[in-house]
Amino acid sequence: MLRYFHRISGDRPPTTPPVQQPNGNVTAAVNQRPPADDVRGTDTPPEKVPRRVLPANFAPNEKESGPSLFESIMHKFVKVDDNERVTQRSHSLNGSLPKSSLPVGICADTDCKVVNKAEAAFQPLVKVKDNAVNFKEKANQENIVVVETDDNVTGPETPGMLPLASHVKRSREDGSKFGSLLNSGKRVRFLDGSLELDMTKKEAEVASKFEWLDPSRIRDANGRRPDNPLYDRTTLYIPPEVLGKMSASQKQYWSVKCKYMDVLLFFKVGKFYELYEMDADIGHKELDWKITLSGVGKCRQVGISESGIDDAVLKLVARGYKVGRVEQLETSGEAKSRGANSVVRRKLVQVLTPSTNVDGNIGPDAVHLLAIKEENNVLDNGAVVYGFAFVDCARLRFWVGSIDDDASCSALGALLVQVSPKEVIYDSRGLSKEAQKALRKFSLNGSRTLQFTPVQSITDLVNNEIRDLIHSKGYFKGSSHLLDHVLSNVIHREITLSALGRLIGHLDRLMLDDVLQNGDLYPYQVYKGCLKMDGPTMINLELFFNNEDGGKSGSLYNCLDKCVTSSGKRLLRNWICCPLIDPEIINKRLDVVDDLMANPEIVPHIAQHLRRLPDLEHLLGRIKSSLQLSGPLLLPLLGKKILKQRVKVFGSLVRGLRTALSLLLLLQKEQPLISSLTKVFKLPILTGSNGLDQFLAQFEAAVDSDFPNYQNHNVADSDAETLKILAELFLEKAAQWFEVVHAINCIDVLRSFAVTSTFSCGTMSRPVIVASKGTSKDNGRTVLKMKGLWHPFALGDSGCLPVPNDVILGENEDGLYPRTLLLTGPNMGGKSTLLRSTCLAVIMAQNILLLLVAKKYCSIWKKDGHFI
Repeated sequence: MLRYFHRISGDRPPTTPPVQQPNGNVTAAVNQRPPADDVRGTDTPPEKVPRRVLPANFAPNEKESGPSLFESIMHKFVKVDDNERVTQRSHSLNGSLPKSSLPVGICADTDCKVVNKAEAAFQPLVKVKDNAVNFKEKANQENIVVVETDDNVTGPETPGMLPLASHVKRSREDGSKFGSLLNSGKRVRFLDGSLELDMTKKEAEVASKFEWLDPSRIRDANGRRPDNPLYDRTTLYIPPEVLGKMSASQKQYWSVKCKYMDVLLFFKVGKFYELYEMDADIGHKELDWKITLSGVGKCRQVGISESGIDDAVLKLVARGYKVGRVEQLETSGEAKSRGANSVVRRKLVQVLTPSTNVDGNIGPDAVHLLAIKEENNVLDNGAVVYGFAFVDCARLRFWVGSIDDDASCSALGALLVQVSPKEVIYDSRGLSKEAQKALRKFSLNGSRTLQFTPVQSITDLVNNEIRDLIHSKGYFKGSSHLLDHVLSNVIHREITLSALGRLIGHLDRLMLDDVLQNGDLYPYQVYKGCLKMDGPTMINLELFFNNEDGGKSGSLYNCLDKCVTSSGKRLLRNWICCPLIDPEIINKRLDVVDDLMANPEIVPHIAQHLRRLPDLEHLLGRIKSSLQLSGPLLLPLLGKKILKQRVKVFGSLVRGLRTALSLLLLLQKEQPLISSLTKVFKLPILTGSNGLDQFLAQFEAAVDSDFPNYQNHNVADSDAETLKILAELFLEKAAQWFEVVHAINCIDVLRSFAVTSTFSCGTMSRPVIVASKGTSKDNGRTVLKMKGLWHPFALGDSGCLPVPNDVILGENEDGLYPRTLLLTGPNMGGKSTLLRSTCLAVIMAQNILLLLVAKKYCSIWKKDGHFI
């Protein structure tokens, strides 16, 4: 490479020229092989002249006038043999610099052996007062590059591996790292600083440009700092003078971002979607995208092409992030037609969150968004009232209600376990410490992460204004229950309506008007018609998650779950949360399990049909919500993508319902099974001119004609109108379709119970549930009689049978037994196991499963509600 920088005379012999040493002596340089750890390029031209390797103490000829080109790249030809020579050369070069320009951590005195690390760590690279950067000092520091010689040294820390920080903070941290570098025993190489100095200027320029994002200066839209109790972390204050200097595209982005600081905002630029600043850090951390200094306003950015945006959004949502998309409303050509300086119009069209996601594989767990409002009950000292509202966006269902509670928050715990929300929104003014503690304790859903979101905006409206807003925007117009009718079933109506207002405001901010307009509204009562189990009881009994690692193994749900469909698994969870107390309904369910066990040949046929079913509940909800959602279809590219998804959803729904009807028609031929099934759920008319069978056949023909390849249909502009007409006609029988789906879910759960009972390793018996009549014989008391009781899932992997126990509580015809049993004994003697076994047996007996007891029977005489 030397020939490219130093011309060699043609009559000079091809030998290594003498080199003048700093002491005046002239010696001949020796051609040496490069070190083994040097990296040599493979695409460089062949060297016609051997590379000259200079000693470490080589100095240029100072008699020559002005610096030569070779001097600027001399360091590339210096061989470093050991650390001592590196140190000598470091002092030699630094000795020519003024003391004011020495990098942090380097002593000016050549005799100094110890570097003050503390001083280097706290030396600021950016002054907080005026946010100006000392370029000279930072440039000297960045001229030092580490050359690792140990193969076991881990890779460098990337920005995504560190907590999010401002440009100023990152600059300080980088400076402290360079200050400590000189004290290490690693070999260092001094490079030309022009490129690094340019990058420093760019970073400093970005740091000063976005100083209002610095944690020490950031404010919300109302100018409040994070230490203010009313600070709104979803908004951002941008100084007017900064906003005035932004370009048109910058204003487009930051005008949206300042209202959605809690959302990762993808900004469409041409054929790419880009994330900026703090969002870019998350994109780098989660998706390993490379950060560059470009994009809107020359800031830090990462991006992805149009083809990969959908997968990227789903990955980020699955990891707990809220993701929005700012789309282009026109092409660049259309923008130029309005004027040479016109900017492409853009708009936020979609915000996806983990608690409102309806796309992708949601899985068997219900996805609920819960809004809660807390007030003290003035009539009862120490009592607390909670109003709540929650929604399942995938199924388009809303529930509202209220509960009375105390400082223990046991009723709130029951609500949280039953609903199992993915996100809880609450008043920005905060909740009590007891309520916050309950949220953390009872919302631990295994590996699922619970999000807490404070809300404001609509929450400040009074209840009359919330009612007016609901009526003016047409919210819940598709519901079969009116708002006033639903609220009439709630005890504390005002606080419930306030919680509903919070939920509406949050969904409106997420641009989910289609969910609000087409959703069904229902009242929800935590303990109505079921066994009363508070939150601590459900946790201690390990109904859904074990208390060891939070997993599903070793839980009652895992023991009973033999369901095939996702919707069946959700219904099973609901039945475990709310065991029945009506003996008549319990016995009807038990009859179905008996019939399935008596006809084992039909069980595999049922499972075969169920395995072919998609998630019909979610598909019905998506078709219903898409009727009024026409805005995104007008967007270029995105509109075709959404239309293609709708065609696939509609075709899958029609095919899935055909499989469901085939199963129901098959079961209609099975007697007495179908008679017992129709006592558990209502079945619509399936055959005949008014039956669903002929009605569905018309839509199958339409799908075969208009969308034969509905899984991957090439959509046209006319398909949008065709699909809308088909969906409207199909949903004329929406109530009957939901009855079909509910019947399939019940069949799936009942089949699961029959399989569990048939293949259990222990002895099983059907419980005898007797309603208390209040006669003199039983004195109207509750009686519990169990023989050969064993814990349903205490066997584990050992396969050993547990020791059975007999439990008799209450008075019946056999005599007087105590209603309370006090257990004593040594540790690990089985007291807790017996207690849990008894409680689980009651839950399972009232949940229509053949109770896991010995040869004899389980008898439960009941009166009013039960508590566990």
